[in-house]
Amino acid sequence: MSTTAPQLTDDLAQARATDYFFLREQLTEEQLDALRRVRSFVDEDVLPVIAGYWERAEVPWPLIRRIGELGIVGEDIAGYGCPALNPIACGLVHMELNRGDGSLGTFLGVHSGLAMKSIALLGSDQQKQRWLPAMARLEKLGAFALTEPNHGSDSVALETTARRDGDQFVIDGAKRWIGLGSLADVVVVWARGEDGAVHGYLVETGPTHPAGYQAEVIEGKGSLRAVWQAQIALEGVRVPVENLLPGANSFKDTARVLASTRVTCAWAALGHAVAAYDTALTYAMRRQQFGKPLVSFQIVQDRLVRMLAEVTSMQLYCLQIGRLAERGQLTDTIAGLAKLNNTRKARQICAEARDLLGGNGILLENHVIRHMADIEAIHTYEGTETMQTLIVGRDITGVSAFV
Repeated sequence: MSTTAPQLTDDLAQARATDYFFLREQLTEEQLDALRRVRSFVDEDVLPVIAGYWERAEVPWPLIRRIGELGIVGEDIAGYGCPALNPIACGLVHMELNRGDGSLGTFLGVHSGLAMKSIALLGSDQQKQRWLPAMARLEKLGAFALTEPNHGSDSVALETTARRDGDQFVIDGAKRWIGLGSLADVVVVWARGEDGAVHGYLVETGPTHPAGYQAEVIEGKGSLRAVWQAQIALEGVRVPVENLLPGANSFKDTARVLASTRVTCAWAALGHAVAAYDTALTYAMRRQQFGKPLVSFQIVQDRLVRMLAEVTSMQLYCLQIGRLAERGQLTDTIAGLAKLNNTRKARQICAEARDLLGGNGILLENHVIRHMADIEAIHTYEGTETMQTLIVGRDITGVSAFV
């Protein structure tokens, strides 16, 4: 029997379960609307079926098509059929999607937060008109190819190259861990140009990959199993010169796109933590041991309260970074600290919830083990805890400890 908490229609009761400080009272109607739309989708469509997709490592296309109907793809991008959500609404969307499943959250983060955002921030008007409306409707999928087999945390040292040949660029190199890389219609490939600087190129893959583009799905993952990442080989891949992103002229431009996804990671981690805590609380209230509910034992109450304290602190982090983003005051280092804090806390909460469920904690029908596995990927991608620590450490001390 699943221990997922039953859907509650009373906002106050629901807030009491996972929003102990009633932070939802500070949300605008627009933000609440985004929260409710995605929450309903998660409760009604995602949770009943997602465990099977995750176990089979199968992309849940029916659920992805539903995401396209929710009015959330494109997030804070204005125009081009995108919803122009404010920063807190964007965060709530990612929190709720990840409360349902990390693979779905990662799908939106890659397609919308990385691929679409690259085009919106760095693309030409023609590129935006061509791609963003179709991507907002999920008629076209996008991917973001930065990480390489030998360059993860040091992606600034990427080795993929692009050289001009008449009215085309020729790209050579390899990419790894590219979400949707085997499925996308357009891949934003980051490569070093003949000037030595990092540039972005729109590689159109379409139904048949272009000559020299080979994408192989990475198998054997124990995390984010319902979304596919690819290893990509680029051997003499030709793209027209008009597919160069005109605003991408250095790695600093790449970093502009990545900065927003660190904020997304903080909200995503909160979603995993809320799911784990809510499940543990519900299970402990229903589970009978030694003739009485688990919640009647002092040590169980202690553990639940400690979990709630961490969830609440994560919520406060997210609300504040959302407010800073609204005011244009959010920095890379603040986003990095939020990502570091929330992924670390989410790992602890998921592990605690798994333990509280005992043997039932490893069953996919109870969801916690899936969240426990998925948070491991979020903890790593978009900048590991170690890298975020060094970035924030450099900011507060003025001393670089990278080398």
